[in-house]
Amino acid sequence: MKKIRQKIRKKEAKNTSSGAITNQTIAEHREKILAGGRRFKYPHQYVRHKLVINAILISVVAVVGLTVLGWWQLYKEQNTSEFMYRVTSFVPVPVASVDGYNVRYSDYLLRYRASEKYLRDDARVNLSGQDGKRQLDFMKRSVLDLVERNSFAEKIAKEKNIRISDKEVQDVVDGHRKTANGVVSQEVYDISTQDTLGLSYDEYRQLIKQSLVSRAAAYAIDDEANRLQESIAAHLAKNKRQSLREATSALQKVSASIQYGVSGEVPLNNQDRGLPQLASTLKQGQVSNVFKSSNGDGYYFVRLIKKTNRTIEYEFISAPLREFEQRFNRLKSDGKVSEYINIPDAKLENFEVK
Repeated sequence: MKKIRQKIRKKEAKNTSSGAITNQTIAEHREKILAGGRRFKYPHQYVRHKLVINAILISVVAVVGLTVLGWWQLYKEQNTSEFMYRVTSFVPVPVASVDGYNVRYSDYLLRYRASEKYLRDDARVNLSGQDGKRQLDFMKRSVLDLVERNSFAEKIAKEKNIRISDKEVQDVVDGHRKTANGVVSQEVYDISTQDTLGLSYDEYRQLIKQSLVSRAAAYAIDDEANRLQESIAAHLAKNKRQSLREATSALQKVSASIQYGVSGEVPLNNQDRGLPQLASTLKQGQVSNVFKSSNGDGYYFVRLIKKTNRTIEYEFISAPLREFEQRFNRLKSDGKVSEYINIPDAKLENFEVK
């Protein structure tokens, strides 16, 4: 009986000593509590880190996948949809390069989509037929050539510090608004542009600005044409009694590139290089000062032959611009024009336009 009581006392003492917190046992108790917490802390840390790593991997795969898909749609499938146009407007990917200067894919799609809409809705071309597809290929080739030249002009403009103001752009728009029946309002003109070409207010002015940059660049680099127009001006001032045809014959002995032409009777609102508008400001028989054509093809001297309420007729001498095209063609022959899409050659004969 005594031995049983001793065992019970020892057991109670042991239980009391293990549960009590003393200066000697406080470190042990702290470690037990921390160890219990670690069982919950570290598994959650591991899961969180794994989630972050997985999220990063998924994001990288998604970006790479979208990049590959976009590349395929643009450069292989040549997707010309509104969505791809908006994507290229936001992400400035190139469709070609000219002498190291990128040609923006968005510029190509903007012009191509406008041309496609005109062919489909206004010219009534069956774009799903064989001839329609060939015509679209021809349009792609023409548009790509144009935007390549525009990009080359932008490169020259930066080198020559050429800038086009908003007023110059608006002046061109105002000129287009003039018709035989009067001036079309800006609102009606913008609606017409939207309906015909699918271009917004800003997009249409963007195209005009690009054309003006190309025009200014062509004049800025053509020293030979500038020299010829000075020779023409001097000859006309010295030989005021000569007709423009006679003056051209004399001047062609100096340079065969000087040209002569007669418009024939054309509408007053004809937009031909801006020459009818210039001629309409002259008196009959009067010769104008030197004039830079609106399409950037040369310097002109115009003489009014006759004018009525609706028509006009004039003749002209011109010093054509050639330096821009010569430089661009040299870049192509030297392999400095690279295209990133493949466009088959297409010709326009025997097209059926309905």
